[in-house]
Amino acid sequence: VGSYPVPDWLAALPSEQARLDATRVVFDIQRQAGIDLPTDGELYRFDVNHPDTNGMIEYFIRPMAGVRSQVGRSDQQAFANKNMGWRRKAAGVVESALSEGSLNLLADCELAASAAGGPFKFTVTSPYMLARTLLDRHYGSFEELLSGVAEVLAAQVCGLPCDCLQIDEANVPGNPAQAPLAAAAINRVLDAFAGRRAVHLCFGNYGGQTIQRGEWRALTGFLNSLHVDHVVLEIAHRPAADLDALRDVEERIRLGIGVVDVKMNRVETAEEIAAAIERAEKTLGRGRVGWIHPDCGLWMLKRSVADRKIAALVKGRDLYLGRA
Repeated sequence: VGSYPVPDWLAALPSEQARLDATRVVFDIQRQAGIDLPTDGELYRFDVNHPDTNGMIEYFIRPMAGVRSQVGRSDQQAFANKNMGWRRKAAGVVESALSEGSLNLLADCELAASAAGGPFKFTVTSPYMLARTLLDRHYGSFEELLSGVAEVLAAQVCGLPCDCLQIDEANVPGNPAQAPLAAAAINRVLDAFAGRRAVHLCFGNYGGQTIQRGEWRALTGFLNSLHVDHVVLEIAHRPAADLDALRDVEERIRLGIGVVDVKMNRVETAEEIAAAIERAEKTLGRGRVGWIHPDCGLWMLKRSVADRKIAALVKGRDLYLGRA
C-alpha cells in the first residue's frame, strides 16, 4: 500500500545517503518477493521527529509557505474546539495564502525512481486529510482552505516520474457527509497526474488501532466520483458486509482488496490469502478485483513480520492463480 517499517539503522543514524540506501533495500525486498507494483516504503518523507505519523502530515504541511509550524496555547485551544478526536494539536497554523514554499515532491520522487529498478508507486497524502489537521486563520472557510491545499499538491504531482500516483485518505471514511467536498479536492490532484491513478482509503491505523467508524456502503458514491484507475481498500480487518457493498462501485474502477491485516502480528497463510481472493471474486464478479494488498501501510509492524506478510501476499496470489 505504501509504507514499510523504518530500518533501525536509518533511525539511529539518519542521513541522505542512509535514506537512499534504505530505499534501495525496501524496493529490493519487494521485487525479490514478487510484488508487482512496489513503493519506496514512503521513506522519502522519513522524519525521526515524527515517528507517530511517519511524516504523513508534517512532511507536506511544514514546508508550505503560509503555514506557521509553531503552535501556541491559544492555537491549540482553538484547534481543540474543532472536535477532531484523533488529533489534539494542529499540524500548523495557516496565516496567509498557501503556496509550495520548500515542498519538493519532484526531487523526492526522482530519488525514489533512481533506486526503484522498474515501475513503482508513489504515495501522497490527501488534501482533505491535510486540511483537517490545520488551524485556519486566513481563508475563513474550510472549503477555501481545502482548495488552497489541493492547488499546492496538484502543482507538486504534475510530471512525477512514477508509474502510479496514489492519494492516501484515512479521514473521510469516518466523515461520509463530507465525501463530495473531499472528492473534488482529491480529483483536483489526480487530474494533474498523467499516469495511473489510485486512491487508498482505510479507517485509520494508529498504533494498530482503527480510529474511524464507518462502512464502505456509505462511501460507494464517493468511490464512483473519483478520477481513478483503481482504489486500494481496507477489507481484511472489516466485516463481510463491507465487501458486499463494493458491488455498487462502477466497473471502470478496478478494485484493490486488502487481504493482509496490518493490525495484527500473525502472518496469514498463502491458503488464507487465496481464499480471501476467491471470496472477493465470487462476491464482486470475475475480473473486478484488479489488485490485492495489505489493508494499509506496514510501517507499524516489525520488519520481520512485515517481510513475512509481503512474502505471504505473493504466495497467496500465486496459489490463487495456479502458479504455486
